Amino acid sequence: MRRRHSRVLISAGFFSVFLGLIIFCVCYLSFAKRIDRRLSAGPFSDSVNIYSAPRIVAVGDSLTLEQVVHQLRQAGYGTARSNPVGWYHERSGAIEIFPGRDAKPGQEPCVMEFSKGTVSRIVSLADNTVRPSYEFQPQLIDNLSQGREKRRLVHFADIPPLLVHAVISAEDKHFFQHTGFDYFRIIKAAYVDVKDGRKAQGASTLSMQLARGLWLDSDKSWKRKFEELLITIHLEHKLTKQQIFEDYANQVYLGWHDTFSINGFGQAARVYFGKDLSQLTVPEAALLAGLVQRPSYYNPFRYPARARERRDFVLSQMRENGYLNDDQYDQAAAAPVHLAAGTSDGMGAQYFVDLMNQELQAHFDDHEKQTRYIYTTLDPVLQRAAEDAVRTGMQAVDHQLKARRKSVHGKPQVALIALDPHTGEIKALVGGRNYSTSQLNHVLAMRQPGSVFKPFVYAAAMSTAIGPSSEIFTPDSVIDDSPTTFYFDNGTYQPDNFGHDFMGEVTLRTALAHSLNVATVKLAEQVGYRNVVALARSAGLNGAIQPTPAVALGAYDATPLEIAGAYTVFANHGVRVDPSLVSLIRGPDGKVIYSHEANARQVLDPRVAYLVVNMMQDVLNSGTGAGVRARGFELPAAGKTGTSRDGWFAGFTSQLLCVVWVGFDDNSDLGLEGAHSALPIWTAFMKRAAQLRPYRDAREFPQPSGIVTVPICSDSGELASPYCPRVRDDVFIDGTQPVQECPLHAPASMQESADRVVETVGPDSNDVKPAASASSMDRGQAKALPALDHLPHHSFRE
Repeated sequence: MRRRHSRVLISAGFFSVFLGLIIFCVCYLSFAKRIDRRLSAGPFSDSVNIYSAPRIVAVGDSLTLEQVVHQLRQAGYGTARSNPVGWYHERSGAIEIFPGRDAKPGQEPCVMEFSKGTVSRIVSLADNTVRPSYEFQPQLIDNLSQGREKRRLVHFADIPPLLVHAVISAEDKHFFQHTGFDYFRIIKAAYVDVKDGRKAQGASTLSMQLARGLWLDSDKSWKRKFEELLITIHLEHKLTKQQIFEDYANQVYLGWHDTFSINGFGQAARVYFGKDLSQLTVPEAALLAGLVQRPSYYNPFRYPARARERRDFVLSQMRENGYLNDDQYDQAAAAPVHLAAGTSDGMGAQYFVDLMNQELQAHFDDHEKQTRYIYTTLDPVLQRAAEDAVRTGMQAVDHQLKARRKSVHGKPQVALIALDPHTGEIKALVGGRNYSTSQLNHVLAMRQPGSVFKPFVYAAAMSTAIGPSSEIFTPDSVIDDSPTTFYFDNGTYQPDNFGHDFMGEVTLRTALAHSLNVATVKLAEQVGYRNVVALARSAGLNGAIQPTPAVALGAYDATPLEIAGAYTVFANHGVRVDPSLVSLIRGPDGKVIYSHEANARQVLDPRVAYLVVNMMQDVLNSGTGAGVRARGFELPAAGKTGTSRDGWFAGFTSQLLCVVWVGFDDNSDLGLEGAHSALPIWTAFMKRAAQLRPYRDAREFPQPSGIVTVPICSDSGELASPYCPRVRDDVFIDGTQPVQECPLHAPASMQESADRVVETVGPDSNDVKPAASASSMDRGQAKALPALDHLPHHSFRE
């Protein structure tokens, strides 16, 4: 009986083991198929690499070998030939560059030689010919995955050994010896847990952590433990130790920064130290390795003392495992914790990335799942210049507000957008002061543009010379800048000039240069409010803009992005180009699934655009934007200040267009003119841009055919005679220039002219012309008429 009972138990035992083996094998095979599918596609195939625009370097450029190495590391290159992005090899005074399979299409291998801090020679290795320039692989801006994970993928060959030693010392010192499970560590952990009566010891290896991180959730059930066991076994069977460590180094969670999860040591090195992985020191590597256990608890930004204590423990483990000697340990442990400041991790470009994502979701839904590589228009060097200009400029704004007010509720915000006026490619974008505290992208904020809208009024006026019109306007046409009440839609409209300062009869050139409100509304009235609005909408401004007197002063809301796009009609010979952020999209197989083509349309006659640009140059040379020149920006440029409740400045050279906005989120009055808030930021940014090769070659704006330059008497505004004491050249569309010689300075009237005092107005002398002024309402009646309450509010400060 006992024998029979024993046989039954033995048989049941064998059957249970057999059944268990079958279940294990079935589960293993099931998991193996799923794991193999992800491994074959790449464990991070669901992530998207976002790149900047490529940087072009030419022979003669100031550049060192070390700077090129930094540029290549930023782009994802390494020293290992297996690097899929590319690899490089340094030699004396030169560097060899070899693009990989994941490099941007069109990249070619080359040798770049250096001499005395400049690029002395570039030789293509594709055909061994000398090249005048070389296009670098674009820099990696971001790598985004689901769940707002950010990582910078690294390869094992490019991970410094000191980081490998720090990680295995902190997490799994037998990693390169065991087969996925450290049995001695498991036994020790179990003993300590039983002894202490609580779970105090961990026994997870790096392989187990990778299995959990890539495929499983954080549940601690027995089912999850069993699945982790199966996945770990398969990973150890399928991958080498180096491959496992590489995937672990890219997957491991190392905390949160702003609104993103930090995954992988490559991203963590950027966030915490502002460095490439290859530049880490021993104490920095130990600090990163120490974060793995409890990233939030040891966050060095919030808890530096905890982080240092954990770092020193990792250093002691490295010494115990033979990776550091006593002197190296003492030196590393004595080192202070130096963390990155500012936006070295690329957070400054996050507003750009967010706007790009909106564009992709709106236009490329069909390709969203196929997207692996996105090449943007962003210039990383220009982006840093924008961030620096915004930071210092807003500090100056804060200081001015503090000096002018007893208290300020909250800090003002800012937006800066810079683009190529000929292609529409956005080269730099700052959507706010700090992405960490506010993800609201102020480039998309609807605000009154104020006087930056005025060039569209003057463009509509200059367009009268092209088509049929009852009255033709030129830059020298005269308008009356006197207090006026305008009748409109059964009501009145009473604009005022800044400082209640009126200049009387002035030329249109002077009215724009000095941003005269009343003169501009009178001009819009004569040209036709509907014509002004039609032009503004054709230039890309939104449909909410209405044909009322207030439109002349920018009282209808627009975004900085809209203003930047609309200003391309001036900077691009009358052609509007749509702003763009993406130049190329590739799938996982490298196939191009989208290539951007500029969307352009003619809005203004090139002659009209040239006249307005010429007038806008006076804004900088002698008008409300003269602070640009006073601050040392000397390149040929045109622009316009703007002040509503906010401060604006929009301006451009032949190479770069930039719009800056400053204001409060609650739309309260900033209390600073655009010339004192936005203009200094614009100027600081453009001065930095002028030092960069793509933007420093700004030239005079080209004069199209059909434009004539005529000597004009500054006193009469007519064709200058040989007797005129003050003569200036002005530009006109051919056929609209003055033909009557100045009557003031003819020989018969010289004595009379000498006795007459001609008073000039403002810093420019192009103001007084004895011609008919624009019509105005009776000022005595204006006071008794009701105001137009339905018109949008405008402070009319400028």
